[in-house]
Amino acid sequence: MARGGGGSRVDSNSNGGNRFASLDGSNRPISEDPNKPFHLSNNDHPRLNLVLYPLVGSNYNSWSCAITMALIVKNKLSFVDGTFSDLSPDDKLYAFWYRCNSIVMSWLLHAVSKEITDSIMYINNVVDAWNDLHD
Repeated sequence: MARGGGGSRVDSNSNGGNRFASLDGSNRPISEDPNKPFHLSNNDHPRLNLVLYPLVGSNYNSWSCAITMALIVKNKLSFVDGTFSDLSPDDKLYAFWYRCNSIVMSWLLHAVSKEITDSIMYINNVVDAWNDLHD
């Protein structure tokens, strides 16, 4: 399965040791490089609806397929599939991770029914919320 922009893992060191270097070799911040999972465009806002129908429980299979496709398109699947795990606040990438984790969590909250929202609202790490929805 696609992992959202191959070669963009947090521990990637393919650019001469510079974890902040862009794929094109420029020194753009990773949050500005559209090929990096930390990039957020102007259209990536907290109230964005990624799926047509929210998860209600009985529609998990079709919902999961739709939300996975949407997260791949947004280059954010790596935040829910475990590629990016919870970073330490001391990590240089923590602020970028925290912001993207929060936006993806917001998208999930808007993609599920109110009852399900209530059950995952207070989970801090989006991968844990994703796994909870799967269970």
